[in-house]
Amino acid sequence: MIGAEAQFLDFADSSLTGGREEALAILQADDRELLELLAAAYRVRYRWFGNTVQLYFLMNAKSGLCPEDCGYCSQSKVSEAPIPRYNLLQREQLLEGARLAAQRNAKTFCLVISGRGPTERELAAVTAVVPEIKSRYGLEVCACLGLLSPEQARRLKAAGVDKVNHNLNTSERYYGQICSTHSFQDRLATLRAVREAGMELCSGGIVGMGEQDADVVEMAMALRELGAESIPVNFLNPIEGTPLAGTWRLNPRYCLKVLCMFRLVNPTSELRIAGGRELHLGSLQALGLYPANSLFVGDYLTTKGQPPEADYRMIEELGFVVTHGEEKALRRPAAGA
Repeated sequence: MIGAEAQFLDFADSSLTGGREEALAILQADDRELLELLAAAYRVRYRWFGNTVQLYFLMNAKSGLCPEDCGYCSQSKVSEAPIPRYNLLQREQLLEGARLAAQRNAKTFCLVISGRGPTERELAAVTAVVPEIKSRYGLEVCACLGLLSPEQARRLKAAGVDKVNHNLNTSERYYGQICSTHSFQDRLATLRAVREAGMELCSGGIVGMGEQDADVVEMAMALRELGAESIPVNFLNPIEGTPLAGTWRLNPRYCLKVLCMFRLVNPTSELRIAGGRELHLGSLQALGLYPANSLFVGDYLTTKGQPPEADYRMIEELGFVVTHGEEKALRRPAAGA
């Protein structure tokens, strides 16, 4: 184990030029190396983000009613999970969600709708409310609306949307095992449309769906190639009524290795511990903020998160501070440095 931290840091320094084998070695590292791995990931995190934490607030603006067959999702057509099902919320409800996001000191308000992609009515409603959200509450807005055409992406950009969330979810090799109604390439096309429209990419995935370690690495590498500015890492919540119910393949130590691998592969990206953190990290949640620099505060789409007060206390006890993202710009070295 001697020199393990230096070995991991060497990988971080060379990650822009390859590193699949090194990334795989992180996921397969002996548990005795976990502290050295966390120390290496933290040093990279500190270089770009200091001891800051960015908070996101998620609003499920349309629930269920989805024609896709994603096996992990409680809102899909193949799910029998007992979840609320409703069409797009009204303007006043969306504004109330934004108010709550601001009250909880979130940097970003995430507006999510279920479905393959937005209808014209849904897109019009979103583009109409985004300017009001931004002017009232000063929040960044991340829209998660499913598959998008280039023209739809341009309309979101014109409305003031800062970033679009569209997760790769897993590797291209494994994608067909979790969904058959759209493809990995469909997701890439949406991300390219978002980039071409001038918005930031928020894209990550789900770990624990039966994939191999190599699939997790390939997803991290694909996100690096896309230059995703924000990467949410979800750990599968095997919700009863979904095809993946009963799938338990994770432990807290492996989840921490996943976060460290994503940090070292994507050193400058905002890395968020997303769905499943309470379930799978448990008492080790705080350690996840040594590689990651972002959390969702509050609930997820159809599952509960821990109380915001617990998140605030965890951040404070680590000696970290909540930020709205200014420190990253200050810490980024000049071109060529």
